[in-house]
Amino acid sequence: MTQFEFVKASYSASSGECVEVATNVAGMVAVRDSKQGDGPVIRVTDTAWAAFAGAQ
Repeated sequence: MTQFEFVKASYSASSGECVEVATNVAGMVAVRDSKQGDGPVIRVTDTAWAAFAGAQ
């Protein structure tokens, strides 16, 4: 199984609405809810993540 190294996103709110992002696996970005570390993980291509992150 892939071992993701998650870090809290810089845009996470201080109110506890946090996501964690892992970019340590080539070609893939993983995202999860920081309050549910053992919960589901969304995996997308790094290209899709860049389009999402760059959207305005």
